[in-house]
Amino acid sequence: MTPLLHAELLKLRTTRTFIALVGVTALTSLLIVVLVCLLTEPSEDSVLRDVYTVDTSSLFILVLAVVGITGEWRHRTIAGALLAAPGRVRFLGAKTLAFAAAGVVLSVGVSATVAVVASVVLSVRDLPVPGLLEIAGQIGRNAAIAALLGALGVAAGALVRQQVVALVGVLVLSFAIEPAVLALAPSVGRFGPFVALPGSIQGVPPEELGIGRGLEAGPAVFVMLAWIAALWAAGAALLQRRDVG
Repeated sequence: MTPLLHAELLKLRTTRTFIALVGVTALTSLLIVVLVCLLTEPSEDSVLRDVYTVDTSSLFILVLAVVGITGEWRHRTIAGALLAAPGRVRFLGAKTLAFAAAGVVLSVGVSATVAVVASVVLSVRDLPVPGLLEIAGQIGRNAAIAALLGALGVAAGALVRQQVVALVGVLVLSFAIEPAVLALAPSVGRFGPFVALPGSIQGVPPEELGIGRGLEAGPAVFVMLAWIAALWAAGAALLQRRDVG
């Protein structure tokens, strides 16, 4: 597994798509946080979740994970990858761990940069700034979400070989279907893996997510892991049966 994991991490570091997404993630996060700090006046109670949760890396690592696994089929590289390292389940496991790790690294880098910029702008405006331990805790939450969504993206992409279909499907679920379920059936929507559970892990109040009673961060992580495990098992079973020639 270790050589496979190293190979996947190397593939990530040398892929232009990953480098481009890192830049886009950093720029969008910084732009949003600067606008939030300049155009709003967060209170001491809300500043942590209003400002320090601004980290778009979880969305981008989700997209990148879907693209990464489906790209093996699109570019017909999966046969060579499995020939070099037989064991389809181990291949999928290494890719899952690689994107989860990439999510952590990307999120910590972006969140730390956002925290520094936000703290400076808030201080200049004489607005409340959270303590270092609170900021560090929020960075940890952001990183956990990015890791979980990176793994979820690989698991979801393993189910659908067609890259465009998989990517559009994940985006539609994230921005249309799950928000609709949250609005129509909050008791069901609070278990959604793209909006509700990440929001619960970040510490967003249930009323802001549109649900009456949300989950605590710990249970939300376990439910996310259950989603990942279920999708990953289904994707691994399909990968075992598929022709990769």
